[in-house]
Amino acid sequence: MTAAVRARLGTLLGVLLSGEHRRPAEELVRQLTDLYGDGLARVVAILREQAPDLLGAIAADDAVTDLLALHDLHPLDAATRVRRALARVGGDVGYLGLDDGVVRVWLGGGCSSVPRATVEAAVRDAAPELAGVEFVTALYEIGVGPPAGRAS
Repeated sequence: MTAAVRARLGTLLGVLLSGEHRRPAEELVRQLTDLYGDGLARVVAILREQAPDLLGAIAADDAVTDLLALHDLHPLDAATRVRRALARVGGDVGYLGLDDGVVRVWLGGGCSSVPRATVEAAVRDAAPELAGVEFVTALYEIGVGPPAGRAS
């Protein structure tokens, strides 16, 4: 889905959900999403059974990835999609994990050659269902003095 389409959908939903017809608008969106989701689930099931390579190729398309992720039908889990996206971004970037919908991403040395916005966009494109990206710039800290809880 293009950024322009996403923006337009956001605008339309904002207008509908802020007006007096909020409840019918929410129900309409839910019903349409369920309708398309059911159909998409059937297509994915057939592809998984009869043409798994084709399903992988279709799932690699950006617009299809969004739809499959929305309906929890993507053949790859979010962590795998994020790892692949980070590998494509390149640079000194690494995957640290996924917890409660938030991806932890390591940026090498606190000064990665890849801008945070680029990394975040790659993660969101690969796994739009995730809640966010947390950036970590140091994998460990060297402290001075005794460990916490110990007297010197």
